[in-house]
Amino acid sequence: MPTAHRVVIAVFPDVDLLDVTGPAEVFALANRETAGRAGYEVRLAGSAAGAVRTSAGVRLLTDVAFADVGAEVDTLLVPGAVDMAEDGPVARIDEEVVAWVRETAPHARRVASVCVGAHLLAAAGLLDGRTATTHWSTAAQLAADHPRVTVDPDPIFVRTDHGRLWTGAGISACLDLALALVAEDLGEQTALAVARQLVMYLKRQGGQSQFSVPLSRPAAGRREIDELRLWIADHPDADLSAPALAARMCLSERHFARVFKQETGTSPAAYVEAVRVELARRLLETTDCPLDQVAGTSGLGSAETLHRAFRRQLATTPAAYRRRFRTQTV
Repeated sequence: MPTAHRVVIAVFPDVDLLDVTGPAEVFALANRETAGRAGYEVRLAGSAAGAVRTSAGVRLLTDVAFADVGAEVDTLLVPGAVDMAEDGPVARIDEEVVAWVRETAPHARRVASVCVGAHLLAAAGLLDGRTATTHWSTAAQLAADHPRVTVDPDPIFVRTDHGRLWTGAGISACLDLALALVAEDLGEQTALAVARQLVMYLKRQGGQSQFSVPLSRPAAGRREIDELRLWIADHPDADLSAPALAARMCLSERHFARVFKQETGTSPAAYVEAVRVELARRLLETTDCPLDQVAGTSGLGSAETLHRAFRRQLATTPAAYRRRFRTQTV
């Protein structure tokens, strides 16, 4: 009798190690948390049985050759690999993997890509006419190479085709994608139990951004601006007005505003609001605090200001955001 959840992960030379081992660990922990009832059986498939060298130099042993996988595949998981060019990483297209994915995908209950594995799904024609995500650094390449694919570089993962097709963002987001697959199979509480075992700060939902506010901005050329950005993040409820920040930097308000925008690409007020909205988002996702309290803790002051900031930053309301992304606790 076939295993309830037979997961087949493609491996090939220079595949990203975490893209393979991260999801595999999530499925293994799901088995452990359910005393084996989850029924996940993970198999690594490659061009032939044997060792495959990953991008980290660690070698993986395949369980089965592509030609011998067969039709009994519950979840087909496709990781990625990159080559480095002068202007950044370029997703590698392994034609053997593409051909195998094209042949195997119709037999699988669902297909998911991890990180730049989305480029392989696109090359196989699986993403035409659909929305997909990938690692932010190769999103432009995916859009240019596959104009029939709507590329959204921001989400952690995208679920399309009535849950049959998933694409995930970069590197550590493979854990979020795998947890979402577990939640679909076994329920949210099992997925949260696995997240706790992984000591993850939060099991993120698919529509959330790949970036926190500090990560979404390039490092400043001036160290004192980077230090100020960190201080802002640590003190969201402080006086973060332009005059107060300028005084902290020992600069005139006008000069400070000019330097800050030159280094960060945004105004001090816009940056502060983005930081405070990010904190408010986390509070809405993880607590039942009333909106007035969320606004006060995040430095936005009042529910009215919170509402206006969410409209500007996220084009939604705090209540709607909480309904969509609130993480239920056991």
